[in-house]
Amino acid sequence: MSLDFAERVARVEPSATIAISNLSAELEADGVDVVDLSVGEPDFPTPENVVEAGKDAIDAGHTGYAPSNGIPALKEAIVDKLDADGLDHTTDEVIVTPGGKQALYEIFQALIDDGDEVVLLDPAWVSYEAMTRLAGGSISRVDTSDADFRLEPVLDDLAATVSDGTELLVVNSPNNPTGAVYSDAALEGVRDLAVEHDITVISDEIYKEVVYDVSPTSLGALDGMGDRTVTLNGFSKAYSMTGWRLGYFAGPKELVDQAGKLHSHSVTCATNFVQHAGVEALRNTDDAVVEMRDAFHERRDMLVDLFADHGKDVAVPDGAFYMMLPVAEDCEALRASGTGDEPVDQAWCEGAIEDAHVATVPGSAFGTPGLARLSYAASEERLREGVERLAEEGYL
Repeated sequence: MSLDFAERVARVEPSATIAISNLSAELEADGVDVVDLSVGEPDFPTPENVVEAGKDAIDAGHTGYAPSNGIPALKEAIVDKLDADGLDHTTDEVIVTPGGKQALYEIFQALIDDGDEVVLLDPAWVSYEAMTRLAGGSISRVDTSDADFRLEPVLDDLAATVSDGTELLVVNSPNNPTGAVYSDAALEGVRDLAVEHDITVISDEIYKEVVYDVSPTSLGALDGMGDRTVTLNGFSKAYSMTGWRLGYFAGPKELVDQAGKLHSHSVTCATNFVQHAGVEALRNTDDAVVEMRDAFHERRDMLVDLFADHGKDVAVPDGAFYMMLPVAEDCEALRASGTGDEPVDQAWCEGAIEDAHVATVPGSAFGTPGLARLSYAASEERLREGVERLAEEGYL
């Protein structure tokens, strides 16, 4: 029997992050000690009070279907959180999803038709491109890499890219993969262009609680953006709840109504008892969030210093827990192996995991060749070990 696959699945490639993670797991299964700096997963346990809230919810019988768009208590907690961020939403403008990716998928499917233009700010998280292609959209890109990943210096490029035909612009601040936090002036520039060309904007704020010495602004809080911004967030990063699979988005009621149809026919609802744990996360975990954020801050500073010791200057992230490392084409290890036709960053990452047993993600997966993304959601000991291995094998 020959299966005839839908054309839409041929439009996308497997996640580069997951592919590297899988390779790392294979090496570890063979007994290799891999320093895995590839996956964006906090290395802290879920806060104990959140775990207990999940257990209590199971014991209380919250194991059946929940209301499709989310349990009232969680939607109310989300609305309160959004209000604290300057966003004015009601509970019927919120959908709770099993993970942030599902939220993103529903937004793209509800808004994008075949050929609709989506504008991405590179480096951009790999799933934005995949979601666009699955929806049949076309992609235009604006590169921030020459501006140290800041958005304000490339606003003219963005203005030259968007038009009245642009359907959607994706803004991710704090950013994955760069850790950049966009300035108020940059966001105001986005606002002006969105209003001028009547563009809907996704504001992906999944890392909003993971910032260092800055206070990020929510795009939807700016004048003129309340009815054209879809704000996406979740619980994986700030509350170390990756495996719980819980996210949400808030936007105009008409979008929530349309996306809610897809939601009800696909996932039905987010897991009931997990939503009760989400209420606890939003209401009672400020201390745990600060503790994790402070640890990431210290690791960031240490990693910047370690790379400087090896002559590597990196753009210092203001948020998230990622860093983009420039990888030189004349690197000793790559001269020895040859890069062939593949991007140098891909060859660098493949060599790094094979030779130094350090897992990273090639920047070309995010639209910016010549860089590698490292996650510092790992202990200081493992980060030091990773840098030492890269240096010893000629990758720095």
